[in-house]
Formats: sequence, structure tokens, C-alpha cells
Amino acid sequence: MNQPADEPMSDAALIQVAKQVMEDAKFPFLATMDGEYPKVRPVSPVRVDGFVVYIANLRMYQKTRQIETNPHVELCYMSPHHDQVRISGLAERVSDRTTLQSIWDSHPLLRKYLGTLDNPEFILYRVVPSKVLYMKEWALAYHDVPLGVGV
Repeated sequence: MNQPADEPMSDAALIQVAKQVMEDAKFPFLATMDGEYPKVRPVSPVRVDGFVVYIANLRMYQKTRQIETNPHVELCYMSPHHDQVRISGLAERVSDRTTLQSIWDSHPLLRKYLGTLDNPEFILYRVVPSKVLYMKEWALAYHDVPLGVGV
């Protein structure tokens, strides 16, 4: 197998291709730290705004303790064609009622399983990126995706 060519891209093209990978992959893997050991699991984002990703969570989950101890996380999206987007950043707990209500209203499964927005088990995290990387299938070179430029 020949290694795919790693071609230079404009900022706009990098942003576009990274967003397409995220859309195609849908379900990223979230990495947290549990003491000295990384923990990785698939998650289902409830909202994506550019490269800011919102993840619903339950207080009883291990990742809640892990994020509260160390909020530095990474999300990894991989498209069916093996292109990758990696979002490194901080997971912040969302307390803004307008954002919580908007996400609650748009996700019937949250309402079905949690009953009410005020369920104390419900936690919403917003992953705010500090770095976004894109890699074309097996090209073995990551590109920094610019943040704050048309995202």
C-alpha cells in the first residue's frame, strides 16, 4: 500500500475537511485520565458548534470523576476512510440554563431516561478546544486546524 500524499491545505480547506471528518464519524472517542492511566471510550455528542463539542453525562459515570480531577481531555474522530480529527482541550461543566434547556429540548432520549432537566444525575460538558489536528488517511502527518477562523 502506498502512503497517501500529504498535500498542503489552506486554513479554509483544513477547517472544511476537519468538519467533514467529524460529521462523517459522528461518534468520537473521548480520552480522560484516571490517575496515571488514560481511559478511552466512545461518546455521543449532543451538540457540535464548530470544534466545540457538548457531551451529556451522568454523575455516577467514572468519566465524571476523571474529568473533575483532570479536565484536560481529547476527542478523536475517525471517518470511514480513516481520516482523523483530534480535539484537545478542557471539558467544562455547563451551567447556563439556556444552553442546558436547548440541548434538553432537542434530545428525546435525555428526556426519556432522565425525566427532568433538573435531575441531579445529569451533567453536560462542553469540550473547548485548545488544539485541533487533522490527518489524512495514513499520511502520518498532522495538520494544525486554525481555531477562531470561520469556525
